[in-house]
Amino acid sequence: MIYEQLASLIAQALNDELSNEEVETLLEKPKNSEMGDIAFPCFTLAKKLRKAPQRIASELAEKLQAEEIQEINVVGGYVNIFLNQEKLTNHVLHAIMNNKDQYGSSPSRKENVVIDYSSPNIAKPFSMGHLRSTVIGHALANIAEKSGYTAVRINHLGDWGTQFGKLIVAYRLWGNKEAIEASPIQELLKIYVKFHDMAETDESLNEQARAAFKSLEDGESEALALWKWFRDASLTEFETIYQILGITFDSYTGEAFYNDKMKPIVAELQEKNLLTLSDGAYVVEMDDQMPPCLITKTDGATLYATRDLAAAVYRHNEYNAVKTFYVVGNEQSLHFKQLFNVLNKMGYEWANELQHVPFGMMLKDGKKMSTRKGKVVLLADVLAEAVDTAMLNIEAKNPNLEQKALVAKQVGVGAVIFNDLKNDRMNDIEFSLEQMMNFEGETGPYVQYTYARISSILEKGNYKDQSLDFTALGEYAWPIIVMLEQFPLTVQKAFLLADPSQIAKFSLHLARAFNKYYAHTKVLNDDEYQQMKLAFVHCVAIILKESLRMLGISAPNKM
Repeated sequence: MIYEQLASLIAQALNDELSNEEVETLLEKPKNSEMGDIAFPCFTLAKKLRKAPQRIASELAEKLQAEEIQEINVVGGYVNIFLNQEKLTNHVLHAIMNNKDQYGSSPSRKENVVIDYSSPNIAKPFSMGHLRSTVIGHALANIAEKSGYTAVRINHLGDWGTQFGKLIVAYRLWGNKEAIEASPIQELLKIYVKFHDMAETDESLNEQARAAFKSLEDGESEALALWKWFRDASLTEFETIYQILGITFDSYTGEAFYNDKMKPIVAELQEKNLLTLSDGAYVVEMDDQMPPCLITKTDGATLYATRDLAAAVYRHNEYNAVKTFYVVGNEQSLHFKQLFNVLNKMGYEWANELQHVPFGMMLKDGKKMSTRKGKVVLLADVLAEAVDTAMLNIEAKNPNLEQKALVAKQVGVGAVIFNDLKNDRMNDIEFSLEQMMNFEGETGPYVQYTYARISSILEKGNYKDQSLDFTALGEYAWPIIVMLEQFPLTVQKAFLLADPSQIAKFSLHLARAFNKYYAHTKVLNDDEYQQMKLAFVHCVAIILKESLRMLGISAPNKM
């Protein structure tokens, strides 16, 4: 990749005053293409080398020579580099044509990366609030595979905890078996919300719920039967959502799976003298001014942290992963800091390979969606409306389109996914179906339409895949070549930052650059360069489709 090559050349020319990585972080794209393709600012070197930035730039420019470099000039403290367009164009496009969708892929590392994501709570509806973890985690798993790892996709279901004590009590008081069997999630949500409403004025309900959960932990048969019923009904509904999104998992081992694995963890903490008795509960004291990590309550019941400790140890033994990502909202940041700290205290060096991948909230009217208060927007409803909107667009603009239902699903679902993934994951997102379904601008349908447009161009031009020498693509092709050259680096960056928005933003920029190229360049003009231009267009299509695939979005050939 050209940035890495130039970084190495510059580092050598600077006698390794900066490392390759440090140089690469300083490389930038000039605001005006007339100033060069890549610029290296020398200001940070002035103090270290005790020279003026312009003098450093001039001396550096004299030392830089490579076949990839066409021309170098110095402006102020900047070394402006013009790349050899013909060499780079042929290098990049032949690499894509030879490797197809494998372009940008790293060789197999034969190493596992575990991604813990989605993780909805049993007996609660799959709301828009669950979308973020689900699609970020799925995209991250795809990016990990593109980066040469084996992705282990884990859905750590919220199928244990005090909420089940509340649900059991609510069912015993207000549940209707026939109504729940007919509409499980909706009815369970109704009585769950009622429990919280009633508990605001009746504290005895919370005491009953704590007792009910303790009986569940102790294996009481009626409580276990109710729990299994709630779990099975929820999984059936969740699976419907996952099928629509095109998402699968390698494991559905949720919190309940670790019930028999927590006592050994507590015993190990005790043996290593890490447990402290605090007001009748056992905790692990934290460093860095963090509050203690609660391991067991005064009644002996385990907690979220206990189960996550057991899960981390189990997964290490089962998968021996070189990296584990926990794709969980940023409100859980303290929990994961405590979790990783406890594992380090236990002497597990692999704890350093565990990473919390936080993200902002999905808001409604500026507020967090709340299951307790019944303020949820169901993801199934949003996906259905998105698909319906896509179908209306198809009927209005292309009523004779083949497989309309399939394309409407691909576009509607893709719009919802892309709207999430194009955002920096730490930002909160205000729920707006209208914004998701805006099919122009920075949207998934815009990228999909660009791909479909290219597919149509290739079909009309009767494109034949062949090896060509690229010489006369036109000035608007060059920015695209530079982008395509950077695609492998973008994939690497997306994995290292655990940030799928790197891929989403890349696909938007590439689609926009292609549409500008097509507006200024006649591709289908039956001249001697038509097949060459079609080959270039074909390369753009390959990378657009691969970008969408990593995000978990389909690329229809026609729209």
